Amino acid sequence: MSVAKIIELNAASKTSMEDAVKAGLKKCAESVKNIKGAWVNEIKVVTDDGGNVVEWRVNLRVSFVVE
Repeated sequence: MSVAKIIELNAASKTSMEDAVKAGLKKCAESVKNIKGAWVNEIKVVTDDGGNVVEWRVNLRVSFVVE
């Protein structure tokens, strides 16, 4: 029988939402093993005064199998 755990983390990128997700998962994988999937819980953007997106932020729920 397997036991899975879910953790929540935030990640950001100046490029795109997809890049923020990839960066968050890559950093998470440095200390968490057996990652099986992730859900994008929330998306937020930071804008400049002209309304242009300058940073993408995501809230991720990452699941992994506990050994």
